[in-house]
Amino acid sequence: MADETIGIVGAGIVGLATGRHIALSRPGTRVVVLEKESGVAVHQTGHNSGVVHAGIYYAPGSLKAALTVRGVALLREYCQDRALPYKEIGKLVVAVRPDELGRMADLYARARNNHVPELREVSREEIREIEPHAGGLAALHSPRTAITDYRAIAGEFARDIESAGGQVRFGFPVTSLTGVPGGVEAGSGAERIRVDRLVLCAGLQSDSLARLAGDTGAPRIVPFRGEYMLLRPERAHLVRGLVYPVPDPRYPFLGVHFTPRVDGSVEVGPNAVLATAREGYRRSTISPRDLAGLAGYPGTWRMAARHWRTGVREYRGSLSRTAFMRDAGHYMPGVGARDVVRGGAGVRAQALDPDGTLVDDFRIHRVGRVTAVRNAPSPAATASLAIAEHIAGVVFGED
Repeated sequence: MADETIGIVGAGIVGLATGRHIALSRPGTRVVVLEKESGVAVHQTGHNSGVVHAGIYYAPGSLKAALTVRGVALLREYCQDRALPYKEIGKLVVAVRPDELGRMADLYARARNNHVPELREVSREEIREIEPHAGGLAALHSPRTAITDYRAIAGEFARDIESAGGQVRFGFPVTSLTGVPGGVEAGSGAERIRVDRLVLCAGLQSDSLARLAGDTGAPRIVPFRGEYMLLRPERAHLVRGLVYPVPDPRYPFLGVHFTPRVDGSVEVGPNAVLATAREGYRRSTISPRDLAGLAGYPGTWRMAARHWRTGVREYRGSLSRTAFMRDAGHYMPGVGARDVVRGGAGVRAQALDPDGTLVDDFRIHRVGRVTAVRNAPSPAATASLAIAEHIAGVVFGED
């Protein structure tokens, strides 16, 4: 109904996109975004590599596939309207071993079902025409895959909310959620804010806040740190567009890849190592509470038993620049450890089921007047405007 106050917890790109959509599509509704940090996009959004995914990887019929196709179109139009960076530099998904060719063919069929525009298979010779310094036996080329600046987009979303009469409230870590007649009360210490409905878009803290709202304990968030190398500036010209491996279907991670940024730098990464804190952007950051939570969850041990070999390999790359670049060098044979310096890192909020399964699609739960976004993995940034529409549909569905 009109004249409601809708609360959003989390000023990342999904929370802000959702708040923006509600504020603009439901006149008379007031939106208030509650954020514990002092600015927008501090966590996953602000550490995003900036890629606008075209929809190559996602299972046809999945929520990911549907929202990505629509989300790309909406994001491209938004960036054009607001003069925000949006560069279609293209992507190669490269097979470097014969056993990857079958997986690449499956990926091509999947991408065609997802209507990825202008996607084509290219030969070894055509790879060199597109990326003169790249290796590989064959590849998929997606010329419409783009890069952007998601932190800038998030800031623009926040301004849209405020222009529509809403508010983005910083320094408000939500520590309690209480049902009250006709609404929900969000508390931060002794302070309380009452809203008619609440949406939790809390990323790395999404499971903790969902439990405060009375939601189930699963899936649990497991933090994976993704570390990047940066090509030295004098070597950045070697990479024209995005160069990715053929992904391993056992994992929701895309593997170490080469990513030009809108500022002209080129990242190599990320790897995926289990972080020792939910916001553990450095190896030295350790949270006993977060570690205890991981150790007490059955899914953690089942995941470890299933994937420990991959984990050892990822940690080796984390500790050694040479090891990190060994696999990356298959895709850019002329680029090695001497050509890179250590860059930044991000932490991915990976949802994990009790049976040890890494959750790969969006999961959104509704508990009374609270809607909890329990898993919003990549391509959440790409699809943020479409995800916002979907979340709003859940929020204002039948009570």
